[in-house]
Amino acid sequence: MAENKTEFQCSGVVGGDFEAVRKKGIEFDPPLYKQRYFFVKDLVNQHKTKKVADLGCGDNTLLWILKIHSCAELLVGVDINDSVLHYSRNKLSPSWGDQLSPRDLDLTVTLYIGSAVERDSRLRGFDLITCIELIEHLNSEDLARFPEVVFGYFSPSMIVISTPNSEFNPLFPSGNALRDLDHKFEWNRMQFQTWALDVANRYNYSVEFTGVGEPPAGAENVGYCTQIGIFRKNEAKATKLCISEQDDEHVYELFYTELYPSLQQEKVRKFVVLNEVYRQVYLMRRRFIKILDPLAASIFNSADCDPAKVEERRLLGPPMFTDARLAEIRLLGPPFTEAEKTEFILLGPAFTEAEKTKIVNSPKPFCVGNEFCVPLERLLAYPKVNRICDSIETLKMYIADTVTLSSDGSAMKVDIPDHDDY
Repeated sequence: MAENKTEFQCSGVVGGDFEAVRKKGIEFDPPLYKQRYFFVKDLVNQHKTKKVADLGCGDNTLLWILKIHSCAELLVGVDINDSVLHYSRNKLSPSWGDQLSPRDLDLTVTLYIGSAVERDSRLRGFDLITCIELIEHLNSEDLARFPEVVFGYFSPSMIVISTPNSEFNPLFPSGNALRDLDHKFEWNRMQFQTWALDVANRYNYSVEFTGVGEPPAGAENVGYCTQIGIFRKNEAKATKLCISEQDDEHVYELFYTELYPSLQQEKVRKFVVLNEVYRQVYLMRRRFIKILDPLAASIFNSADCDPAKVEERRLLGPPMFTDARLAEIRLLGPPFTEAEKTEFILLGPAFTEAEKTKIVNSPKPFCVGNEFCVPLERLLAYPKVNRICDSIETLKMYIADTVTLSSDGSAMKVDIPDHDDY
């Protein structure tokens, strides 16, 4: 993975195939910017980093990718361009899916307006700070200040810096020109590694060199299109970071902050439990009606719906149950086959065999008149409910003020719909 700086020569001479390679043009799959972001994503996944800051975050794509990681608890983006932050902040807002399937742990996403060469104590002590295609935008004065701020003051456990490899540039149609009009410089591998090793030595970090954007066949000597340095703090010599109140420096302007829904939050736990309870109860009720009233089954399935049967249902009204049938339902539940147990009772996420067994062996739903009842003990058997509620009492606490319970409080009740509901 690492590249030794003594193993290459910084030269534009690639060999006899260079001109042919240049004329063909360079295409990366996936695109180079995605390769850079996926590199960081894999690193976060490998090290389970909780606090990550992206300096020069731009359109927040990297933060958007990282927020899916369950280990992330704080994601911070910093950029000097407030118009870019304003345009792209919506992609970081929690979605409806984040409400339905909340995270286990709290995640806060924060954006600041500020420069990578300004000190702000809120960025001290992070697990990882990324600087993706950033340093080449710094003028000489800011580049000189950059190590002091990022390595010395912020002092994270890891730092990832990516920057263009100028040795790759002759392969592009523009030749040796800088890749962006705002770039102040672009280094070859020797220049980047010399700078990186000096910074690492000064601030007690080790550094490993790699990159993304493989060169095409015939141009292997130029190295990666994007060169990357991974800096790791030398823990043996590192001292615990302590920040007193007088050391606080809040230079950055807070632009955006959002706390994602998580199971650490009481209102989120209640929402998840209620949503799952209603979902499973109505799925079970639907299956009961399909089994007990074949006519209702055809009306539930619109593809099979026959206008004559709809009219018949309107005339007959809701399904009626004999005393014998009601007794059978109360004792045994409907006669599910093994296939039906999986297809109808266990609709939803994939369950383990143990979870399936627990659900199937729990008390069965039953009917009282035209009311469909599901024992709370059965609802508690569903993993999504059981994960949050450790007892029947806890389940009652979350649902009692919203659902209708039986007189003894042991089951949830819903009406069996009449013909007007089909």
